[in-house]
Amino acid sequence: MDSSTSTHTGTTGTAPHADTTGPHVTDPDAAPPRLTRVTFHGPLSQERADRIVRRAAEPLVRAGGGTVLDLGSGWGETLLRVLEAAPGSTGIGVDLNEEDLARGRASAGARGLGERVEFIAESATDTARGPADVVLCLGSAHALCPADAPPPYSADALRVLRRLVAPGGRVVLGEGFWQRTPTAADLAALWPDARADEHLDLGGLAEAAVAAGFRPLWVETASEEEWEEFESAYLADTEEWLASHPHHPRAAELRERADRHRAGFLRGYRRLLGFAYLTLAPVATD
Repeated sequence: MDSSTSTHTGTTGTAPHADTTGPHVTDPDAAPPRLTRVTFHGPLSQERADRIVRRAAEPLVRAGGGTVLDLGSGWGETLLRVLEAAPGSTGIGVDLNEEDLARGRASAGARGLGERVEFIAESATDTARGPADVVLCLGSAHALCPADAPPPYSADALRVLRRLVAPGGRVVLGEGFWQRTPTAADLAALWPDARADEHLDLGGLAEAAVAAGFRPLWVETASEEEWEEFESAYLADTEEWLASHPHHPRAAELRERADRHRAGFLRGYRRLLGFAYLTLAPVATD
């Protein structure tokens, strides 16, 4: 997804995608560029994104406009696409990563959306923003919960999202789920402190949405191809830099980090951790 941070263990809400560039530096050879091959900060194809955006924008199009709130927005690619699909709408992206927010602002300006969207550096936990007509939370459910909240975070996040969406609106939640119950050996191959109760299964995730006051309009999951595309794109800038700078002082550090990340996917959460996209309608309270 678009978030720069997500589960308490990682950056996409799914797995430990640590920043591969390190601190900001002025020497362009001192670190690889950051995530230039990644369109969405999560396993999401262009085709699926088009369908999700179309469904999310439906109430905005019918009303001739409205408001969109993206929590853990990162650079807000999905947010910007919803605004493009719904002329007359305005949006806010909330995130803590200033580099991603700057990328979002630049992208908005280049697409003629600069006057219709704000990217704001603040925490999504206990946010006072909303209600909005469309609320996006893509790989950022953890960001809605206090840091000491016990897992799984999905159910608590869904209750927060229900409060933040306007009547007749839409919520799009992108969230990890276990494709099968992880064993102790599975957990040992994942990120530090991985827990079996960290995620729900897909049925449990849909049921948590219903319990929070939604009806699931659409439940879909990232394909293996989408996962592989995302994971490859996530590391591609770093891998290319390492191939060109094998003896750079930072090469050993970045090589170890990239190798660890790749092994975590290929030997760890591949085919174990799924990623679901739920398009949700709030149940009327009248």
